[in-house]
Amino acid sequence: MLALFLAAAVELQADPAHSTASFTAKHLMVTTVRGEFSKLSSTLSWDKDDPAKSAITVTIDAASIDTHNEKRDAHLKSADFFDVQRCPEITFKSNKISKAVGAGKYKVSGDLTMRCVTKPATFDAEFEGKGVKAPWGATVYAASASGKVKRSEWGLNWNKMLEGGGVVLSDEIGLDVELEYTASPTAAKKEAQVESKK
Repeated sequence: MLALFLAAAVELQADPAHSTASFTAKHLMVTTVRGEFSKLSSTLSWDKDDPAKSAITVTIDAASIDTHNEKRDAHLKSADFFDVQRCPEITFKSNKISKAVGAGKYKVSGDLTMRCVTKPATFDAEFEGKGVKAPWGATVYAASASGKVKRSEWGLNWNKMLEGGGVVLSDEIGLDVELEYTASPTAAKKEAQVESKK
């Protein structure tokens, strides 16, 4: 399998069929509930020589939420939570990427928009800047990011108190994305030029 390192800044597009966005929350203070969004897109402009010049955007279809429970999904789509009719998209746009400890590890900060509210958020990310040649010819790259946010800061305030103390749903939510990127035609051309000079 041939590994290729990105040369200079290139534009990468996420493959939605092999990319996921998921979340976790505590239910009744004891169990972890998991869900995911089945529809998303992402672009990554990556400069391996100067990661600070790189940028990433992620756009999620809020109505594609799936927790494997139709009644719960309907509630999450309602105005109590994501209010998908009024705010159909969840977006993240980076404004700072800095190196973290460890190979291929970064801190990615930017604007996270949920329920039509935009707030700053920072995620731990991994991206080695290398790809593999798929059997069909495309060069594929992988990236991942995770972080925690307080949903109340974005207006997702619904909750109920428990008789013994605590709440039905935690305020803190874990967010994770796994992204599989392929090079745009321009990036693929740059790759070919680099390979031909070796």
